Amino acid sequence: MPSHILLQNATILVPSREPNDYVMPLRSHSLLITDNTISQIERDLIPPAGAKIIDCTDKIISPGFIDTHHHLWQTQLKGRHANQTLLEYMPSGNLQHANYAPEDVFWGELGGCLEALDAGTTTIVDHAHMNVSPAHTSNAIEATASSGIRSIFCYAPTMRVKTFKPDLTIDGGLLDDWVMDHMKHLGATAPFGDERVQLGLAFDGFMLPKDQVVSLYAEARKLGVKIITTHYVTGDNSLVDTLESYHLLGPDILFSHATNLTETDISKLAQAKAWISTTPDTELQMGHGNIVCFREGCTNMSALGIDCHSNNSGDMVSQMRLALQHERSGRNEKVIAQDKTPVSLNLFVQDVFRLGTIQGARAIHMEDKLGSIEVGKLADLVIFDGNSPGMICASDEDPVAAIVLHSSVRDIDTVIVDGHIRKRDGKLQPVKIDPLMTDVTIPKQSMEWNQVAKELISSRGRIQDAMVKAGANEPERLVDAFTKLAYLDESKLVKM
Repeated sequence: MPSHILLQNATILVPSREPNDYVMPLRSHSLLITDNTISQIERDLIPPAGAKIIDCTDKIISPGFIDTHHHLWQTQLKGRHANQTLLEYMPSGNLQHANYAPEDVFWGELGGCLEALDAGTTTIVDHAHMNVSPAHTSNAIEATASSGIRSIFCYAPTMRVKTFKPDLTIDGGLLDDWVMDHMKHLGATAPFGDERVQLGLAFDGFMLPKDQVVSLYAEARKLGVKIITTHYVTGDNSLVDTLESYHLLGPDILFSHATNLTETDISKLAQAKAWISTTPDTELQMGHGNIVCFREGCTNMSALGIDCHSNNSGDMVSQMRLALQHERSGRNEKVIAQDKTPVSLNLFVQDVFRLGTIQGARAIHMEDKLGSIEVGKLADLVIFDGNSPGMICASDEDPVAAIVLHSSVRDIDTVIVDGHIRKRDGKLQPVKIDPLMTDVTIPKQSMEWNQVAKELISSRGRIQDAMVKAGANEPERLVDAFTKLAYLDESKLVKM
């Protein structure tokens, strides 16, 4: 027998059918979920027998948010990077996977997923660069599946630290045989978690010979990975040019950041139908360069992401707000610099809302299933309380403005992923942990958030102890060591 959830008497944000992807509010409408699919949207719906009914009076139903770039394993590192640049973050954050045991990855990944769900994110592209052993990978996948979120788990061949002191040294090769064997194993066993967790590839190792890179991409595509994602912060060499010259540039490529693109880069990306994930918080803080999601030629191939919830909130609405207001400021400043006054805006809340919803779905080639509220699409939904202190009145005036500029995580009443309620009455629901992979030692159980929180605090303590023992908690020395390891031009490094 099918299961049913009736969301009754809501304001539902549905596509307007305009070419700009704007949504329009259907007020006093109801939405029926059958199993994992939106089956009906009508003003008056009679609930099927046995349906769970949720009164959504004064509530706004939004598409679930789609985060196209995130490192979910880093929960235990939260608070470390608030005053850091990208160069400082690399040894203090990125390389600290060396001090995570496999079970630490489980709790870090689960914590990251639950923070995202709490904030209304229903789908995530996880650039998973903590694969220092097969067991680390298994724990990450099991945690993701247990959380209930939808994910593209992008397996990243990972630079493995051998020592932090006296020198920062690397252990083995990026594409050692076991790495490739494990990727093939994942390809043969994916998807995971009732098909919510699909396999992707994340790769940043373009210092390797061309033949190795080409072979890796060919193998990944043979395995059927959903997307291939890579970091790109524009420097002396164009990664777009590199991928094009290797004949690897295509619609399954998702660049994270892609700041300060050249016009040639933009043209090539558009021709290849590749995608960009803009992560405003980290890009504006860490010295990546200007965000590009509203740059001419980039908007229609851009989506949004969190990047590091170890650095900033895992809330996609915060990224929408920051991207929108930063771009508005830049456009206004150009007018002010001419000793003139802006009279109107030419960038609207709907323009950034689409980046966190339908554009995210397009970036991962799931726009036929996700990103908008339509009959036949998957039931990935966020329900906001329009009568909260933050959203009151705004939800009646303009529901999209209410979400983008007035909401906070506490205004999210309910989150539904794949037809399952993951947050209700403002509270995360228990997660059911039932590992299937033999190298995951976390026992089968149901856990409330406060229990997960205790595990995270305990795990953070273990990681901190490991850092001290390994000499991995000496930031200035490690920045210098990483600079040399990465062959960075020290004449171009500036201390602010």
